[in-house]
Amino acid sequence: MPDQAVTVRPDDLAVPFRPGPAGPVRADGLGARCSRALLSPWSRLALLVTLLAAAASSAVVWEPQRLLSGDAVLWTGPAALALFALVYGLCTLAFVPKPLLNVAAGALFGTQAGLPLAVAGTTLGAFLAFGLGRALGRDALRPMLRGKVAAALDRQLSRHGFRSVLLMRLLPGVPFAAANYGAALSSTRCAPFLLATAVGVVPNTAAYVLAGSRADTPGSPVFWISLGAIAVTSVLTAAAGWRAHVRHRRARTA
Repeated sequence: MPDQAVTVRPDDLAVPFRPGPAGPVRADGLGARCSRALLSPWSRLALLVTLLAAAASSAVVWEPQRLLSGDAVLWTGPAALALFALVYGLCTLAFVPKPLLNVAAGALFGTQAGLPLAVAGTTLGAFLAFGLGRALGRDALRPMLRGKVAAALDRQLSRHGFRSVLLMRLLPGVPFAAANYGAALSSTRCAPFLLATAVGVVPNTAAYVLAGSRADTPGSPVFWISLGAIAVTSVLTAAAGWRAHVRHRRARTA
């Protein structure tokens, strides 16, 4: 039986195309790398440090003590209330001493308007610092909280945010900026933090506002009472600082 010829078609030699699984498209261009570098935790922390340094430098140039000088006549009218609270909050970011701002609030607006303005400005400054710390510094600094003391403070702020912040505001010796950025690094929610701040700063703020409102009558009983309250607070602050120093020395020698 004669062999039959076998015909090979070109299609029989073609390898069928089977698409593989679709994977993510990586954008490794220069723009993508720059974006990742700018949005990295350490870049945001550097931005935060730059902003705070610029704010502190501007405060030195602007000289906020002029609030108590002849420029105080400019703080008149209804719009001055909101403007002063805004300036107060921004000054706290620039590390202007809060006692100076509180005295200025009392000297410019009296006790009835000065105390609410000072509390509002303090709360605004705490909110700005809390937001900046959480957005720009938390991702870079939070992994460093590995010590026992830092971890304990973080747990306390995260579990008992309102109570912990309230105690920090009431107890002397706790710097205002340190409390703000410490709370920002923890898991404390913003609303309890602001509420505790607004409530906790009232006693100490009231003493300075009263002193500022009675600065023109230094012989009045209210002025001496406010000075007494400030003196007691200063003594308690010094005692708290000395106690912390002693504890630190004992911990190092143990």
